[in-house]
Amino acid sequence: MKPKNFNLQVNEEHLFRLQEQKLAFLRERTTRLAYVKVDGERQAIVPVLSYRCFDTYDEIVTGFSTRLGGVSKDYLGSMNLSFTRGDEPQRVMENHRRFAKAVGYDYSKLVFSDQVHDTKIRIVTEEDAGKGIVRNRDFSGIDGLVTDVPGIPLMTFYADCVPLFFYDPVKRVVATAHSGWRGTVAGIGTKMIETMQENYGSKPENIVCAIGPSICRDCYEVSEDVAEAFRAVYTEDETASILTDKKDGKYQLDLHGACYYNFLKAGVLPSHIALPDLCTCCNKEMFFSHRATNGKRGNLGAVIMLKEENDREKI
Repeated sequence: MKPKNFNLQVNEEHLFRLQEQKLAFLRERTTRLAYVKVDGERQAIVPVLSYRCFDTYDEIVTGFSTRLGGVSKDYLGSMNLSFTRGDEPQRVMENHRRFAKAVGYDYSKLVFSDQVHDTKIRIVTEEDAGKGIVRNRDFSGIDGLVTDVPGIPLMTFYADCVPLFFYDPVKRVVATAHSGWRGTVAGIGTKMIETMQENYGSKPENIVCAIGPSICRDCYEVSEDVAEAFRAVYTEDETASILTDKKDGKYQLDLHGACYYNFLKAGVLPSHIALPDLCTCCNKEMFFSHRATNGKRGNLGAVIMLKEENDREKI
């Protein structure tokens, strides 16, 4: 089945204005944009993106950041969530405080990935709380995080690559994975579903997945070697759907569609897959984009967490 096409080139000011006006257009989108007031030395407005496919599950918290609402400066401005981009650590920590307050989790318990464009997945336990942000991380080379422990927020990082969100409402398991072209062609989305099956007893047909804001086909030109890697993994029909030959060894690649097919191969129901309707490169004023800035950028964050019992009771 071919994934539905979306108009990804959404103008930032137009999107924000529509949100303010609460027009039906945004109610029909897969993503939701909310503005959250966060208190501190100065009150801040923090934009948070979330997926409508998770709306019915009050027991989880999800969010995707924009580059707006933080305190970082210059090309890192302003909501850079990475300590590895040359930012001042105290600014990054304040950004995390703000984003966590806006989304609804304890940032001191965050567990960070350590992304290397591979498919290794970390099963997160209570012992991992805070690793990467307030404690040293004792694991490396991890592009996917999964847990069934409430109160432990999982975070992966982006600036064009594809964020993947997972939730099994039956077994109460959450996960997130970073899927660049290497991780996509190696099937990290499929491998995460398999990990959830093997370690938690999840059934693919119960899992709800979302493909987050990331670079769209029109912005993502790749070379022959990348195209050949996808031809070797995907069927002829799938390849025709995700690759556009521009001749002279250049192609436009649809990573969203490739991730969609990875989910289908794992047994996820098409109706349980939310595709993105925002491109990070088309909207570089709203998002950090590696390609749009030649690598001079900060990092966005994708977070997902199971709420603790006492938090669920407050709803």
